[in-house]
Amino acid sequence: MTDHSKRTRVGVVGVGHLGKQHLHHLLQIPHAECVGFHDIDSERSRLMAATSGAHPFSSLKELIDASEAVLVVVPTGDHFPVAEACIEGGRHVFLEKPMCETVSEADRLLALAKRKSVLIQVGHIERLNPALLALDEIPVQPKYIESHRLASYSVRGTDVPVVLDLMIHDLDVIMSLVKSPVKSVHASGVSIMTKSVDVANARLRFENGCVANITSSRIAKTSVRKLRIFQQEMYVTIDFLLGLTEVYRILDGQDKDPSAVVTAPLDQDGSHRQIVYEKPEVRNINALRFELENFVESVQGDSRPIVSGEEGREALRIAILVQEQIEQDIH
Repeated sequence: MTDHSKRTRVGVVGVGHLGKQHLHHLLQIPHAECVGFHDIDSERSRLMAATSGAHPFSSLKELIDASEAVLVVVPTGDHFPVAEACIEGGRHVFLEKPMCETVSEADRLLALAKRKSVLIQVGHIERLNPALLALDEIPVQPKYIESHRLASYSVRGTDVPVVLDLMIHDLDVIMSLVKSPVKSVHASGVSIMTKSVDVANARLRFENGCVANITSSRIAKTSVRKLRIFQQEMYVTIDFLLGLTEVYRILDGQDKDPSAVVTAPLDQDGSHRQIVYEKPEVRNINALRFELENFVESVQGDSRPIVSGEEGREALRIAILVQEQIEQDIH
């Protein structure tokens, strides 16, 4: 049980498209005291202060001095210098994904955080999608995973390749489900609308034998965010957009299950193999609010980060491996 009498002073760096949502939710968390925000755009700061009532800091240093923890919601290229300044100041840091531009930057932040005894949490928000959380009570041991994450074209996010913008979500989710080191990566992709990679496919093989086939695109006609898990005697499909989770179990026995969608005889003794459909309950939660509450509770020592700095670093490492393979293939 979280002690709401404890309040952690939290600031926000960057109040653009995503940062203003962080600020909005932070203001509503009982066990957090929002000290304010800092943004390099003075006009944006003025408008945000007027609409939110939050205090605008004129410099990053002033915000760091007033905070115990900081939400870093700036462009990816600025993640490292901003987070480094916060950690040097002894502040806990929540970093939006991808964690950094390079693995070496991520390693430097992790080493610095260890020296300063502060935590890093990474905003892989899809881990908190209600449809994925519905699997908490289901024994998931994947043998094969297939995912599709397709989005219509938008200028926002094109400062990084589709692998680091969209695919990294699925890389993180899949690695959290498989719980085994990645053994090999094969990838291909193409640039269509931008000078960067807009469509990408990766095939990951894990040390435990599981294989994942991952496709991401940011030039699709309609949005698709689906994940399919195949394992011994079970098939699971997750629709992240609809918040829908469906489970198909394989059962053996002589008694027919009335919920079975397919029944096939096994042998002459009357036993059957059946496919039984289940629809786990999907809780109605706000993933971003849940994520930020978890960060504050982790800072207070009442919880652990849902996505640690080390996990964010591993998702970044694999995403960069995928991107490097694609670039080699293109050139």
